[in-house]
Amino acid sequence: MALSLSCQDVLVVLFIASSYLIWRVYKVLASRLGSPLRIWPGPPCTSWVYGNLKDMLAVEDSALPDKLFKQYGKVYVDREFFMTPRLWTVDSAALNYILTHDVDFVRPKINIKELADTIGKGILFVSGTRHRQQRRIMNPAFGPMQVRDLTEIFVKKSNELRDYWAHVTQAGPTVLNVNADLSKATLDIIGQAGFGYDFNALNLEGNPTELSIAFRKILEITSTGAVSLLGHLVTLFPFLALIPNKRLSQLASAVAVMKRLGLQLVAERKAAILREAAEKQIDGVERKDLQDRDLLTLLIKANMANDVPESQRLSDVDVFGQIPTFLLAGHETTATASTWALYALSQKPDIQQKLREELFSISTDTPTMDELNSLPYLDAVVRETLRLHSPVTFIVREAKKDDVIPLSEPITDRYGRAHREIRIAKGNKVVIPVIAMHRLKEVWGEDATEFKPERWQQPPEEISAIPGLWGHLLSFSGGPRSCIGYRFSLVEFKAILFSIIRGFEFEMPMPLEEYEIKTSPLQRPSVRSAPEKGWQLPLLVKPYKGAA
Repeated sequence: MALSLSCQDVLVVLFIASSYLIWRVYKVLASRLGSPLRIWPGPPCTSWVYGNLKDMLAVEDSALPDKLFKQYGKVYVDREFFMTPRLWTVDSAALNYILTHDVDFVRPKINIKELADTIGKGILFVSGTRHRQQRRIMNPAFGPMQVRDLTEIFVKKSNELRDYWAHVTQAGPTVLNVNADLSKATLDIIGQAGFGYDFNALNLEGNPTELSIAFRKILEITSTGAVSLLGHLVTLFPFLALIPNKRLSQLASAVAVMKRLGLQLVAERKAAILREAAEKQIDGVERKDLQDRDLLTLLIKANMANDVPESQRLSDVDVFGQIPTFLLAGHETTATASTWALYALSQKPDIQQKLREELFSISTDTPTMDELNSLPYLDAVVRETLRLHSPVTFIVREAKKDDVIPLSEPITDRYGRAHREIRIAKGNKVVIPVIAMHRLKEVWGEDATEFKPERWQQPPEEISAIPGLWGHLLSFSGGPRSCIGYRFSLVEFKAILFSIIRGFEFEMPMPLEEYEIKTSPLQRPSVRSAPEKGWQLPLLVKPYKGAA
């Protein structure tokens, strides 16, 4: 029997939908108007819909927070979508509290929902018990000994980039978009070192692999600099996800390919590990056997280890979820950091040459991890690049409960009252301003905005209060959710610079004013006169005469 809705039924449905919408709007407005953050000073809101978000994107080099901290002090509040307040602070005690209380301050749902729902819930997209479970299983794959074994891959692929540029510049100095080629090189590195897969991105004559095409599509879709109003609305009102969305449809299609191939890789690795154990006539995998040439195999071995209880092991889907995590977190960040290193060195030929001379103190073009880490000026250049040009410019956390954040010193609110703590409500967001903290003159000195590797010979004592994982920097975050792959990234970064600085000299082919720095969400360079070409760093690349 066919069912039909009467007018009364339709009215009931409309009433329920309207009531839900009104309730959600009320909850949103109440959280804005009643927030304890309203007592703190900050810039005027320029849009009822976008808050100050577009103001942030409009200012180059992520410089707006620098100006606002100078104007308002160590704490200020701005607005994001629909006047939602966000707390910004450079107080070291506050930052330490936020980063170490990872269960109470989590990644906002709106920042991860789209990727987590489509790509999979890898270590970047989970929290609480699930995050600790994944991290415990993954930690062995990122230890010093494992990264030492992977260094050969870093160096091999970096030398392939060097050889590619040598071929392109054999007729003489050539202007190259180094950002694009560094991105290809780091994709090849993470493919091989991450899960033993050859993207072959630097070989322009080869056909792109199916996985390479899918990943490039995911990267293209997820790295846009646009402020996503729809994404925010879907988080507030989930039923809006039913609206057809071309962008999400394309993302889902690319992720389906990645998931199919990724689960196939996981199954192949598990089968190979079990086959190896059978051939050696051993019962399962021991922790002492955790050595291999790619992170995925190491992860699967760690997950299958005899001393890991069945209840604590990751499912195949969770293991697969780490593959796009490896790609997204370990690919573009290192490519972007390497790009910024060349940007800085191209403006400082004396620093570039000083670094080159140190690199040639190593007699081989295939250095080990220990040899790379033995070069103090290379280490200083890496640190200074990550300080002044950190790819990740800020980190956002959301309070899971009402809380009180301690301060290292009293701070005055907009009414002139002094506070030694900041009250925060459940749902309030906190921004950790990575770049602003790295350029704070009261910490780094009056030359804080200058690229000066020599500062690391005797760094200021004040930086010891910065709660970063590595080098008193926030580039790899801090606390329990700090970057698990930081050792991997640092040695890879050093290997790339070792190969290309020994092989080439780099100069800017156009005035510095032609370059612009935008955040999207990583901080990247582009050219003012060619916005249609997207992110790029054209540099004049000259074969170094002493390289032979």
